[in-house]
Amino acid sequence: MGPFAGRDLFSWLLVASFLQVSQATYLCTAYLNVSYVLLDTNQTTWHQDEIGLYGQDSPKASVSGNLYLADPIYGCDRDTVYQRPNGTRGWIALIQRGYGCTFTDKINVAAKNGAVAAIIFNDYGTDNRVIQMSHPGTTIVAIMIGYESGMEMVNLLQQGIAVTVAIEVGKQHGPWMSQYSVFFVSISFFIVTAATVGYFIFYSARRLNNLRQQNRNQKKLKSEAKKAIGQLQVRTLRQGDQETGPDADTCAVCIDLYKPGDVLSILTCNHFFHKSCIEPWLLEHRTCPMCKCDILKALGVEMDVEEQPHISVPDFRSFSISEDLQSETASHTQSETPSSGYASLHGNEQSAPTEETQNALRVEPLDVSPLYDNLAFESDVHHHDEVRT
Repeated sequence: MGPFAGRDLFSWLLVASFLQVSQATYLCTAYLNVSYVLLDTNQTTWHQDEIGLYGQDSPKASVSGNLYLADPIYGCDRDTVYQRPNGTRGWIALIQRGYGCTFTDKINVAAKNGAVAAIIFNDYGTDNRVIQMSHPGTTIVAIMIGYESGMEMVNLLQQGIAVTVAIEVGKQHGPWMSQYSVFFVSISFFIVTAATVGYFIFYSARRLNNLRQQNRNQKKLKSEAKKAIGQLQVRTLRQGDQETGPDADTCAVCIDLYKPGDVLSILTCNHFFHKSCIEPWLLEHRTCPMCKCDILKALGVEMDVEEQPHISVPDFRSFSISEDLQSETASHTQSETPSSGYASLHGNEQSAPTEETQNALRVEPLDVSPLYDNLAFESDVHHHDEVRT
C-alpha cells in the first residue's frame, strides 16, 4: 500500500467516524396529537405537543392509530397481551420503561403483536425527561415520552376511553453541531493550527539562525587559523638530519618516517609534523594532535570571534637560534634523542637573532606554555627564557 493509498484510507476512516458520531448524536423530536372522547360529556378532546423523542434506530416517519396498553405494562414477555379488538390494524402500543429488559425486546414484542409503532414512557420519578433510545434490530417507529405524559394516557385507557395518537416528525437537533458549537470549534481549530505553525516557524528560524551563526564562527576561526598557520616556522629536512635517522620518530598524523626533503611545520608547543599533514588538521581542529595545545590561544588570538577585534599574529619565521644555543642544546641531548621539538630541528640553523628581535622578545613576550617531552628542552628554556617561546 503506497503513501497516497494509506492517506486516502485514513481520510475515509476519519469521515466514517465523523458520520458515525454525527448519527449517534443526531436528535429528532416527535409531535404527538392525542385525541379522545370523554364518556360523560361525549366531547372530543385533543391536544398536540412536542413531547416525544425518536429512538436512535427508529424510522423518522409519521404514523397514527389507536393506542393500546401493554399487559403487563412493561411489555417484556413474549406473552404480553394488548387488549384490542380482533383484526385491528395500524395500532400503537403504549409501554413503560424498565423491568430489566431492553428497548429492543419491548419494541419487537409489540411488533409481533401487530403494532406499527411503540410509545415508551419513562420510569417513575423522572418527570417528563426523555432520552434517546438505542434499539438495534427493530423495524417499527419507536419514540419515548415523559413519565407524566405517559401516565395521563394510561389513566385514560384504564378508564376505558379510546385514545387515538398521531405521531409526526418534529425538529431535528444536533446539540454539539449548533451554530455556536461550530463557531467555537472553528475558532479553536484555527488557534491551535496557528499556534502550531507559528511555533514550527519560530523553531525553524531559530535553528537556521544558530546554524548560520555557527558557520560564520567556523569560517572566522578558519580564517584566523590560516593566518596562524602562515606564521609557524617551516623547515625542510636534509640528508644527515637527526629527524631522518633510524631511531627518529614518525609523523603523528600520517605515521610515516621523516625523509630528506620533507617539509615540516613546527607548532608553538615544539611538536613538528609534515606540513601537508598538519595544516588540514589545524584548519579543522586548531590544536596539536599530540598535546592538544590551541595554536590560536598560544599565539594570542581570542576565541570570541564575534566581539574581539583582529589580532595580528607574530611571524615566527623571523626568529632563529644562535650558535651558542645550538651547542648547549647538543650537549644536553647527547644521552637522549628528542622525539620532537624546536631543539631537535635547530641544529642546522646558522643565522643569529638580531638585537632588535631580542629586545622585542624581552619587552613583549608571548604568553606560551610549551609542553616538553624531552628534558633537554626544559634545561634549554631555563637558560634562555628570552628566546624560547
